[in-house]
Amino acid sequence: MNNQSNLSVIGLGNILCSDEGIGVYLLRRLQECSWPVAIDFIEFGVGGMQLLHLITGRQKVILLDCAFMGDAPGTIRRFTPDEVISRKNNTGLSLHEGDLLSILTLAATIGESPDEIIIFGIEPAIVTPGMELSPVLSKRLDEYQAMVTKEIFHID
Repeated sequence: MNNQSNLSVIGLGNILCSDEGIGVYLLRRLQECSWPVAIDFIEFGVGGMQLLHLITGRQKVILLDCAFMGDAPGTIRRFTPDEVISRKNNTGLSLHEGDLLSILTLAATIGESPDEIIIFGIEPAIVTPGMELSPVLSKRLDEYQAMVTKEIFHID
């Protein structure tokens, strides 16, 4: 018997590098809320290929991550894997090297992709050693939380 929810919200990023950890910080904030539906909140960090196992068998996955999009710091964008192109140069798939789009492509190739994948990318202000978000991102956490909540409940 499978005890996992059909919906997972996964926070990605390195909390030791300031805004690089925005996905994890946002996930922790969402976990504190009371939800009327079953949701698996998963703090993933920078686990690389293990993400493939976390998304297998899910109906919908919402991924929260820092994203270098060339926008103003603090900008949040919602997109699907088909709407974005990775600029990351990987040496190939490894257990520790985690290009999100490569992992999602692999999941689709082997038939283990969720029915729906939504990515929320947030443009960082600073990505240097430190365990606090920049003021630019910190003051927008309510906005980010509201956007993810709308996605969970399919509110337009």
